Amino acid sequence: MKLIIAIVQDKDSNRLSGELVKANFRATKLASTGGFLRAGNTTFMIGIDDDQVDAVMTVINKSCKIREQLVTPITPMSGTTDSYLPLPVEVQVGGATVFVMPVERFEHF
Repeated sequence: MKLIIAIVQDKDSNRLSGELVKANFRATKLASTGGFLRAGNTTFMIGIDDDQVDAVMTVINKSCKIREQLVTPITPMSGTTDSYLPLPVEVQVGGATVFVMPVERFEHF
């Protein structure tokens, strides 16, 4: 048995959730926040048999796409007169960060 932990951007969350249900995979969703952009994420925890890993990875890959987005970096404002407002930069967002881990024991009560 495996535990897949997939961290996806909130914009991809509903699409991925729907596709997992269509493919008969159960998942637990947790709200999370990314460190770099401080944006909302959703963390999916999916427990599956070993032979289903590739099928789940395919669903995640098709549902969570990388895209470009303009963001303004957050800088601390020190209160001095030499502070500046940074220009927006284009970064890649979306996609998924996925961990696949072995499960030693599973119980359902």
